[in-house]
Amino acid sequence: MKKLLIKLDITPVPKPRQTRADKWKKRPSVLRYRAFADEIRLNLPRDLDFNNSTIVFLLPMPKSWSKKKKGAMNHSPHTQKPDLDNLIKALLDAHLSDDSGIHSLRYVRKIWAYTGEIWIETNERLR
Repeated sequence: MKKLLIKLDITPVPKPRQTRADKWKKRPSVLRYRAFADEIRLNLPRDLDFNNSTIVFLLPMPKSWSKKKKGAMNHSPHTQKPDLDNLIKALLDAHLSDDSGIHSLRYVRKIWAYTGEIWIETNERLR
């Protein structure tokens, strides 16, 4: 079976807890998530099957870090907020109208990087 690797130049955003007021009082976290969801819908194939896929979230390092620290931390585990489950939820909810069909993800991780990206590797493209 052929593997499909998709690299998205989109900074990962966690899924915020939304309230009724978010329809008229637009919080920055909700606006960031909605922009992220729009980018995901534009850049991912609609027939992509996430089952048994590998997902890597590359989170950008703060600009305040020195070049030495950035070099040392590049591609090392990201152990701060946002939580991994919120990143997964944001990605799946943005791409799928009903994510109940996702039964397994092979490997998911979040790491530091110079720029924000999302890498998705899957065995099958069609659902």
